[in-house]
Amino acid sequence: MLKIDMHTHIMPRELPKWAQKFGYEGFIHLDHHRQGYARMMQGDTFFREIEQNCWDPTVRIPEYEKFNTQVQVICTIPVLFAYFAKPEHGAEVSRFLNDDIADIVAKYPKNYIGLGTVPMQAPDLAVKELERIKKIGLKGIQIGSNINDKNLSEEEFHPIWEACQELDLAVMVHPWNMMGKKQMEKYWLPWLVGMPAETSRAIASMIFGGVFEKFKELRVNFCHASGSFLATIGRIEHGFNCRPDLVAIDNPINPREYLGKFWVDCITHDPLMLEYVLKLQGSKKVTLGSDYPFPLGDLEIGKFIEDGDFSEDVVEDIFCNSTLEWLKMSKDELL
Repeated sequence: MLKIDMHTHIMPRELPKWAQKFGYEGFIHLDHHRQGYARMMQGDTFFREIEQNCWDPTVRIPEYEKFNTQVQVICTIPVLFAYFAKPEHGAEVSRFLNDDIADIVAKYPKNYIGLGTVPMQAPDLAVKELERIKKIGLKGIQIGSNINDKNLSEEEFHPIWEACQELDLAVMVHPWNMMGKKQMEKYWLPWLVGMPAETSRAIASMIFGGVFEKFKELRVNFCHASGSFLATIGRIEHGFNCRPDLVAIDNPINPREYLGKFWVDCITHDPLMLEYVLKLQGSKKVTLGSDYPFPLGDLEIGKFIEDGDFSEDVVEDIFCNSTLEWLKMSKDELL
């Protein structure tokens, strides 16, 4: 069975010293302090240590082959988005990251599919980069759950959704810049609590803002099994019904009507929760994701699905069919 991991992250082995070039801080650079490892640094502040599998496509292939996975969809690490940067600088960072991913895909077309990044803080430049992304062979983009604290429903982002729709590019929404992060640093709560909330924020804002009504052909996949959205759809729907004066001001359609109209990945770490997600979404709208190579992801790429009580058809949908539909690709392109 073809197995496509549609949620994985990669970055170039070397990053320019953007802070030195542009004259202000906030950008990530790498300190290769020992063989096979590097420190991600923001100025003098340590962010995270990463291993060689975070930048080397040849190291990754045998690692994910251990889990009978043939293909990875690769995209950048959200901390590299650089949405805070001046528009022209954000565009330059995006081009650099996208060229690296396109180069990997060109060298290993049977092993990797690429998603790009765009300067969401500058929609006009983002649209230009979307056009270039299409030309260099990437299948879509990864974006953050908010853009400098702005919801994805803001009208300024409409040209980006329109361009993705016209160019037939998929969209993956990844949580980042977590709300309340400074107030809950202890216990890794930004990642355990903030990330699920961020994804729910993104879905709810796009639904309530009418994005899926205005751009009906937009193909969006939300990470981590929708975060807390599907788990709280009852509350969200109840709020829509009991306070339409606050909730239904831009879109009169019940949020439950959108279940199965977008994709979510399968990263629940729990077969019982995945059963619930499948009941709401249907197997055609649930994709295999691992968040490789990071430890909070699925470290055994789909094993909990293979060991679960799921039919072969459902497993095949999750492992490849749903991702192929989301990306508008065929198996023949990968075999």
